Order: sequence, then C-alpha cells, then structure tokens
Amino acid sequence: MSLRVERDTGTGVAVVTIDRPDRLNAIDLTTAVELSTVWRELRFDDSIRAAVVTGAGTRAFCTGIDRSVSVAQPPSPYSIDDPMIAIGPKANDLWKPVIAAVRGMACGGAFYLLGEAEFVIAGETATFFDPHTTYGMVSAYETIYLAQRMPFGEVARMALMGTAERISARRAYETGLVSELTSDGDELAAAVTCATTIASYPTDAVQGTVRAVWAAKESARAQALAQAPHLVALGNLPADRQAELFGARKGKGGEKASGKGGGKPEFRVR
Repeated sequence: MSLRVERDTGTGVAVVTIDRPDRLNAIDLTTAVELSTVWRELRFDDSIRAAVVTGAGTRAFCTGIDRSVSVAQPPSPYSIDDPMIAIGPKANDLWKPVIAAVRGMACGGAFYLLGEAEFVIAGETATFFDPHTTYGMVSAYETIYLAQRMPFGEVARMALMGTAERISARRAYETGLVSELTSDGDELAAAVTCATTIASYPTDAVQGTVRAVWAAKESARAQALAQAPHLVALGNLPADRQAELFGARKGKGGEKASGKGGGKPEFRVR
C-alpha cells in the first residue's frame, strides 16, 4: 500500500498519508486509485467527520504524478485520460471537511489535492511550484484549482515561471494559498487540532457549510474544468519531447519535479 489511513473514532478525524517518501510522494496509478477509494469510503463512515491529508517524510507533501507512469492517450484532441483527476475528495463527492498539512515540496499534481482541501497548513520551509510549462505541458487543472484561492497574477506567475521559481510558504500564506504557517514538523499536529475541533461540531451543519463555501465558486470552476482536457490535449508536447526536456533538466543538476529527486536545486524562491 502506498497510502496510510489512520482513523481516530474518538475524535472523528482520519489522517490520510501519501507514503512514498522515496519518490517524493509522487503519485503512481496505484496511489491514484487508493486515494479515490479512501475518499469514497469516508463518505460512508459516520465515525469520521473530518480528515487531514499529508505526505510522509520531510522532503515533500506531493510532487504530482510519478514520471515513471505511462498513460495511453486517445488520439482525439477533445478528450484526455488523466489519472490524477479523481484523486481529490470533492472529485469523489466527499463533503466532509479536509485539511492539507504540507511539509517540503508541493508541486504540479499536488494541487489537485490542495485545491480540493478546505484549507492548507504548511511548515515554514514548505515550497510550492508548478513545473508543467518547463516540460512542455499545459497547466490547466492545477491553475484552475489555484485560481480559486490565489490572486490571478500570482497563479499566472507560478504557472508560467515553471521550475524557475518556487513560492515560499510565507509568500503562499500572504497570497491566500496557505491559511496557517507553523514550525517545520508541527503542520500535521496543527491540522489535526483544527480537524478535531471541526469534527466536534454537529455533522450536518459542518457539511452544509462546506457545500455553501464551495457553491460560491462552483459554477466558474465547473466551466473552467470542462475546458481543461481540450487545452491539455492540444497544448502538450508529445511524451517523448516532454521526457527529453525533463532529462535535460536533470542533466543540469536540477531537482526533479516529481518522482525521485537528486542533485542541487536550481530554483529561485520568493
């Protein structure tokens, strides 16, 4: 199993941990299915009233899809098979509150999870970035999720700067992506404390509030997500060209954006 789920029926809180620290908690096909499955299971578990999602180890919360994954794509530019599209709680119709606890890197496909959490708590040295454009890929779903939380210019800058720039935890807090900063290592405890408080309140009122908050932007989000597959299918470079760019980046000593990292990072942090 690449996912750990700890349920505390006394507090009503479940902690969902992506447990692939040797791969910087990058998500392979098995992990994607496990995430979808656990969110759907929690819909039916009345003993769990709130959840926290985090990543194992100290280096990364999640670095998106594992680069070793190969996903066959249909030839039509009007459709795309995205294994990440159903890894978040809202994509699986879970309306119990979910809090994300971030330590280390969160990049690329991590925003599918962060974008569907109610709020994000981060350790002070956490960093956020979106590598898609650097490797010839369209950042569509990621930017749509981020646009629900951050000012337009900040989302555009993160997406367009690619691997050249990381967003510091402090800057993420200032722009609204992160709601609370903690000392490194304290982010999970802070998230569990918040989840425990929320889980102690009447369930129907909490879930109704979650739905109301999401309803405020749901129409715009749904319309934007409907366009995402076409933009990705039309704008992405072929897989072999993406791999070539990715390999060239590694050759310069840069740290991998997903999968197993190595070498000296070459990113500017702001």
